[in-house]
Amino acid sequence: MNDLVYPRERTLGAITLVLGLLAWLALLVGTFGIALIGLALGFILYLFAQSAFIAYIKGNGVELSEAQFPDLYGQFTACCDRLQIDKRPQAYILNGNGGLNAFATKFLGTQFVVLMSDVVDAMSKHTDGVRFYLGHELGHLRMKHLSGHLLRWPVLWLPLLGAAYSRARESTCDRHGLACSSSPEGAVRALAALAAGGERWVDLDVTAYLRQAQHSSGFWMSFHELIAGYPWLTKRAARVFDRNAPMPRRNRFALAIAIFIPYAGRLGAGFGVAVMLYLLFILGAIAYPAYRDYVVRAKVGIAVVATQPALDLLGDHYETHKAVPDSLKDVGIPTLLAGGGELTLDSKNMALTASIKEGEIVFTPTVDDQGKVNWTCANGKGVKPTQLPPTCRNMGR
Repeated sequence: MNDLVYPRERTLGAITLVLGLLAWLALLVGTFGIALIGLALGFILYLFAQSAFIAYIKGNGVELSEAQFPDLYGQFTACCDRLQIDKRPQAYILNGNGGLNAFATKFLGTQFVVLMSDVVDAMSKHTDGVRFYLGHELGHLRMKHLSGHLLRWPVLWLPLLGAAYSRARESTCDRHGLACSSSPEGAVRALAALAAGGERWVDLDVTAYLRQAQHSSGFWMSFHELIAGYPWLTKRAARVFDRNAPMPRRNRFALAIAIFIPYAGRLGAGFGVAVMLYLLFILGAIAYPAYRDYVVRAKVGIAVVATQPALDLLGDHYETHKAVPDSLKDVGIPTLLAGGGELTLDSKNMALTASIKEGEIVFTPTVDDQGKVNWTCANGKGVKPTQLPPTCRNMGR
C-alpha cells in the first residue's frame, strides 16, 4: 500500500510536521502558556461549528447502507476493502446544488465521506466512476490528513511549503482513487468530469486531454500552481493515467516570485497575494520612517560638517573682540553653505542657524572660564532630535 503515497508527501509531511511542532513549542513558551487558552477557545468554536456541519449532513443527507442505495454502498465497501480500511466511515449523499464534488470530514473520532448528488448522477453512465471519488476521499482519512492538519497549522501558510504539501496530499489521494477504479482511463474520465461536466465527460478524448498538461510550464500557469493547494487538473489526470508520466518543468521566474506569496489555502491565490501586499505595506510602514530618519541624519551630518568653518571663525572673532559680530559678512563668512543650504546669524547671542531642505540645525555658543567659545548643536524647525547625527553630540572647539 506504500505505492499509494505520492513520494513528495512523505518528505513535505515530515518537514511541515517538525516545523509545526517547533512553532507550537515556541508559541507556548513565548506566551508563557497563554496560547493554551487560545487553543481551548479555538477548540470550543470548532466544536460548535463542526457539530452544526455534521448535523446538517446527517439531517439532510442520505446515508448509504445495504438497504439504501445498495449499488453505491457496494462500491463504497469494495473501495474500503481495497484500501484496507477496516473501520469504515459513515457515507452520505448530499444535494450538490449543481456542484461536482465530494469531501471527507470527521467529528470527535467519527469519520464521514460525503458524495454530492451531482457526482453520483454524472457518473451514472460510468461503471465505477463514483469509486474514484470515494477512493480519493477515503485517502484523506486513511492518510490522517485531517488529524495532522492541526499540528502543522502554524507553518502551512509559509510560501511554497504549505501549497506544495497540499498538492502532494491531493496527488496521494488521486492514487487512492485510482486504486479503487477498474482502469486508469476510467479514473481519468471520472476526474475529468470536474472539467468537462456531468455529461460531456463521456465524449472526452483522453489522449488529447492528457496532452494539455504540457501547457503548464509557462510563467503564469507555473506561478498560480505554485501558490495553489491543488495541481492543475490536467496534470492530475496525467499522473492518474501514468504515475511516471514526465511533467513539464515550472518557470523559474514564477518560482522566484511565488516564494514571497503566503499560502492562503481554500481562500485562494488572490487572498495569498493580498496577504503578501498587506505584509509589504506593514513592513514599508515600519521601515520607511527609519529610512527617512537615516536619509535626513546623513544630510544633517553633511550640513554640520560644512558649518564647522563658520563656527571656528565666529569663535575666533568673539575670543578676540569680546563681541558678537553684526553679520556674517563682518567675519568674512559666506551665507551659503557648500553643497546647499543657508546660514543665518543671530547678532544678539551669536546663535548660528543652518537651513537646509530637510529643516534647520541650530548652533548655540557658550563661553567657558578660559574665555573660549564652545558650541552645542540642536534640532530646529523640520528636524527631529533622532535625526541629529553623532557629530552634534559633545560639539566643541
